[in-house]
Amino acid sequence: MTDRWDPTAFKDRVDEVLHRFVAQEADLFAAIDPLLGPVAGQLEAAVADGKRLRAAFCYWGWRAAGQPDSDALVRAAASMELVHAAAVVHDDLIDDSPLRHGRPTAHVALRTAVSARPCADGTARSLAMLVGDLLMSLAGQLFATCGLPAAYLARGRPLWSLLARELIAGECLEILRTGTGPDTAASLKVIRYKTAKYTVEQPLLIGGALAGAGERLRAGYSAYGLPLGEAFQLRDDLLGLFGETERTGKANADDVRGHRPTALLAETWRLARAADRERLGALLGRPDLGAEGLDAVREVMCRLGAPDRIEHMIGTRVVEALDALGSLAVPAPAAGALTALARSAAVRAS
Repeated sequence: MTDRWDPTAFKDRVDEVLHRFVAQEADLFAAIDPLLGPVAGQLEAAVADGKRLRAAFCYWGWRAAGQPDSDALVRAAASMELVHAAAVVHDDLIDDSPLRHGRPTAHVALRTAVSARPCADGTARSLAMLVGDLLMSLAGQLFATCGLPAAYLARGRPLWSLLARELIAGECLEILRTGTGPDTAASLKVIRYKTAKYTVEQPLLIGGALAGAGERLRAGYSAYGLPLGEAFQLRDDLLGLFGETERTGKANADDVRGHRPTALLAETWRLARAADRERLGALLGRPDLGAEGLDAVREVMCRLGAPDRIEHMIGTRVVEALDALGSLAVPAPAAGALTALARSAAVRAS
């Protein structure tokens, strides 16, 4: 790979690693018993698509520390995508989301596969939970067998415990905050631990640790990664409600029906007066919310200027991230790639 950042070429490299590795593991899993075929299929479905941003941040955490391109490092970086795949399967299950990348989520697809069984819904949900667990296990396996020297892997391994702890803490916080009084600060804390850290900061730090990055560079990765990761999720929240399902691949009523603790809903509530709060209170958390109710929520949000507030929060965080990047003495190709990644993470339509 040349020093010129080519996102498509990098994605192809990561996809090749992921698809081959997971296909082999799915075959070994299905070989245990024919009944396991649909479960094995969901392992492969979980990595079929994706932007591969987490792998890219891990890769440039390595390159920014002065290391050259490495196929072994790409394999290590691809393990970040298996962490993401595991988180997505679990998140969709927790939120009861029907769609991901325009296809049925794991628990929905497995419900069809076990429809003839008693308690098909519960069976499908249990199987999906185990798919997510296996994907997380496979992430560790791919990392450990990536081909980098053992001494390099030893530098990065402690960060895996931190990544898992913070990711699960964020998921727990979202569950515990769902349906409670909207609070922007609390929502931003959920965002930081559930998404920001494992999307940008931790992949960068793991790539840097593998490369032997010094303390100042690692601190710079966090100063860049945390605000950018928050911007990424704030954009996701906007797209989740205002984006086109054909482009996002996700159902756009999930956050409202689930009354999830998004910053968008929290800012709307903060700006709302009594009449609007009463109206929102009658709509948030309704599992039967239809298109008319969803449009009513959007109307309140837009009239109060909540989406504009979120856009401002995104912009502020991107500037903060790029300022932090600008203060680091990293090779020009890494600076250019991390700048481009910041733009693509925060300014997107899907």
